[in-house]
Amino acid sequence: MNNTFTEMLLFQVKPEKTADFEALVETFKEEQARQEGCVGIRYFRRFYTFDGVDIDNGDPPRELTKIVKCVKYYAYWEFNTIENCGKANGWMFRNYYKDIVRLLIMPFDINSGYSL
Repeated sequence: MNNTFTEMLLFQVKPEKTADFEALVETFKEEQARQEGCVGIRYFRRFYTFDGVDIDNGDPPRELTKIVKCVKYYAYWEFNTIENCGKANGWMFRNYYKDIVRLLIMPFDINSGYSL
């Protein structure tokens, strides 16, 4: 499917709340996937990072060894239309916003646009 409407969400989770966040995601991820026009939803936790020299050498990323301020999670949510994205976001905010933000160090960041 070309030119889908996509959102990338960044969640900066309090270190002591990661298990709670992951459990919450498991409760609503399947329901997210069933929203009208949803092409797909994926989550991942940032476990690795690239250092400049590693990239130059073609080495794999290195594992993060300590938590500084928060644990970063990302969601990639894709839709067939911008309208369906809006409807799904309304559903998400009505049903899960309060539960999500209490686990974060700051409100989550949403970036959206059409795929290339």
